[in-house]
Order: sequence, then structure tokens, then C-alpha cells
Amino acid sequence: MTLTRKLLAGAATLALTAGAAAPTFAAETWDMPMAYSASNFHSENGVAFAECVGAGTNGEITIEVHPGGSLFAGADIKRAIQTGQVQIGERLLSGHQNESAVFGFDSIPFLAPSFDDSEKLFKAARPKIEALLDEQNLELLYAVPWPPQGLYFKKEVNSVADMAGVKFRSYNNTTSRLAELTGMLPVTVEAAEISQAFATGVAESMVSSGATGYDRKVWESLTHFYEVDAWLPRNYVMVNQDVWADVSDANKSAIRACADAAAARGLEASKAYTQFTMDGLAAGGMTVQPAGDALMGELREIGATMTAEWLEAAGDEGAALVDEFKAMQ
Repeated sequence: MTLTRKLLAGAATLALTAGAAAPTFAAETWDMPMAYSASNFHSENGVAFAECVGAGTNGEITIEVHPGGSLFAGADIKRAIQTGQVQIGERLLSGHQNESAVFGFDSIPFLAPSFDDSEKLFKAARPKIEALLDEQNLELLYAVPWPPQGLYFKKEVNSVADMAGVKFRSYNNTTSRLAELTGMLPVTVEAAEISQAFATGVAESMVSSGATGYDRKVWESLTHFYEVDAWLPRNYVMVNQDVWADVSDANKSAIRACADAAAARGLEASKAYTQFTMDGLAAGGMTVQPAGDALMGELREIGATMTAEWLEAAGDEGAALVDEFKAMQ
């Protein structure tokens, strides 16, 4: 049993309690695409959520999970849910900042670099995120943060100058902008394609959690992981609102209970996975260490620039979100 599966135990028991009073309706199956590998803690959490829903709805709703971008690539999952090609799915919403800058609130460099801060920031942002999703025919069920983001390289890096010309894997506007400001070359690479991208030289660096690197065994191509705790992006599980409208009240309650449990379970799994995966990177042969003071100073200056740019793009709504978060500190 994997570390994450141990943390995910108990979902079925909760679901049986939540769905005990559910009336009988025609059974249906929902497809749930996920972008990350089956062994990733987000995917394992999604499987536990699906099992919970099946038990909690007395088998009236069965969710079939499709991890690793096997049904839709990560960038296509949100649109697939919106248009009803699938009923439910998981997506990194910061990948859609081109639709609204507010979707990138969880990728503002150094604004909320810890799990506690990340939870406060999400609490401030959730009503705004739900309003945006409502306009797009989407219902938010739960969200889970990744571990803090660090920098991966295939060489030693002590300053921003050492990054010049490096091909950098980007996955949203924030990471592309980070590449530009550090002199790196952004290359869009989906999560499922990371291993191949590094093995073939398409990419040589990325900012991501220890979890992504560990799952993809990036030590086969990269040599260094620097802890910088830049931000904690979130994965979001959403359901098509037309589908949701046809769900009975009893089953909605059961699914909401499963979603709340998944959010709490996923948070604890992310915390546990943080050190576990960094230890795994080191065991694979990588140098794992905090970034040096000089590099961190330069990165924080870049982060301040990116924060100002995000606030300008997000307007009053973004400023209100950040002000609410800071009031919680």
C-alpha cells in the first residue's frame, strides 16, 4: 500500500454514512479525466473520492477515473467538462489565466508559500473562483494544493544569471513569465509528457513540487532540486452544472460529503508527500537543497514584479482577494 493510499483509507465508510438515506434512481456512470499519473496523490485521492461517491449514492452514480491524461490532455479537461464531453474532472485552473487572471491567484510568487497560508488564500478566493466557474457551466466540488514549488535543473544554479538560455517547462502564464524574467526559454509541456521532454532535451528545467519530479523519476535526466517554496498551486475537481442539476438532493449531499472528505484527505496527503518525495529525489541521486541566499534574493525581486503584474491584470477583484487574505494573517 502506498503512502497516499494509507492516508486515503476510510472514504467508503464515510460515504455509507452520508448516503444511507438516498432514494433509488437510475444508475449512471461519470467519466473523470485527471492529468497526472495513477500513482500521484491527486489521482489516488480522486480514486478514493470516486469510491466514496459510489458507496454514498448506493451505486446510483459510479465514477470512472482516467488518470495520466489518458482520456483528455490536461489542457483540454476543463473544456471537456464545460461542454459535457465528460461529467466531471480535475484541472489545474491556473492553466487558464488567459480566461481570467483570478484563476492564477494560487500561483502568485511568495504570496502564500506555506500550507497554512495556502488554505487562507483559498478561503479568500473560493467565492470568486466559484462565481467564475458558475459562468462557465461548472460546479466546484473540491480543491487540493500541491506541495510547495521548487526549481529543477540539470546543473548547479547559484544565481539567475546561471539560468540564461535554459529550456524551461511551463504550464501556465505564471511559469512562462518566470522563464522570461529569468532569461530562460519557456516550453509548454503537459504533465504526462514531462519524462519524455527531459529525456529528449525538449526541456531542461521546471518549477514544480517534489511530487511531480518523484512521480516522473526526473533524476534520470535532471541533477538538482532547489527548495524555494514559490507557491502552492491547486488542482480542482469540477462537475458539469447540467449534470449536477439532474442529481437528486440526497445524492448531492452524499457527493458533497465525499468532496469535503477528499479536500481534507488530499491536504494531509500533500503535506505528507512533501518530505517523502524530496527524500525520494535524493535517493534517486539528485542534489536536494534550499536555494542559496543570493538566488532567493533575486527570485523574490522577480516575484515582486510578477505580483504587481498579476494585481494589474486581476484588477479590483484580485486586489480585494489579496487584501482579504492579508487580513487573515
